[in-house]
Amino acid sequence: MSSRRSVCLEEMVWPEVETALEDGARTAIVAVGSIEQHGPHLPLNMDTLDGDELSRRIAAELGDALAAPTIRPGCSGHHMEFPGTITVPPETLMDVIRSYCRSLDTHGFEYVVLVPTHGGNFGPVTTVAPDIAREIDATVITLADLDEHMALLNEGLSEAGIEYEQDVIHAGAAETAMVLAIDEGLVRTADIEPGPEGDFSAARLLSEGFASITENGVLGDPSAATAEAGEAIFQNVVETYVEYIEAERDAV
Repeated sequence: MSSRRSVCLEEMVWPEVETALEDGARTAIVAVGSIEQHGPHLPLNMDTLDGDELSRRIAAELGDALAAPTIRPGCSGHHMEFPGTITVPPETLMDVIRSYCRSLDTHGFEYVVLVPTHGGNFGPVTTVAPDIAREIDATVITLADLDEHMALLNEGLSEAGIEYEQDVIHAGAAETAMVLAIDEGLVRTADIEPGPEGDFSAARLLSEGFASITENGVLGDPSAATAEAGEAIFQNVVETYVEYIEAERDAV
């Protein structure tokens, strides 16, 4: 697989994909992102940027994997009071995920890893994964523990020397740091402003909408974010997820 310049499926031509499969690429990473508001300072595709970066890094670290295009949009109805947000029903998202997995299975991937990067997608991914696993030959590996995902992001901040945590993460220090690590030019630094802080219920935010809690779409204080912290977050998530994927593959 060393002759390939990219692990991103969408950047390859079909003979390269065929060759990669013949050379031992057996795992496809499928991130499930969104197009939704992330405050006045982060782009609408933040969760998709996150998905692209995570899937690419995970595939590269595994060494025998390809990163599928991140699925978007996602289930973002709780952000619809903020212009620009695009949402789909859970059933639609689950159908798209199913189609992705069926396609990748048809081409010969032995494992399909589902990695939601938007809070509203964790439920649909968890719901549909067992059904897909019964329908296809490939093994479906699901990384869809929302509490663990947010904990990994907070741990990354701590490892970078930023002692700041949010129980529910959205457009605050962690996500701002991640975008800074991807491309600092995407962050409207002049427009960074804090949002409410505290112990918010993810279930309440999903049911009542973010506008019931935050006027600017932000939770927490993004001002502490740095690109170095974003890099620490990505390294923490990738290391944890790769270990889990390898353990799941070894158990099959």
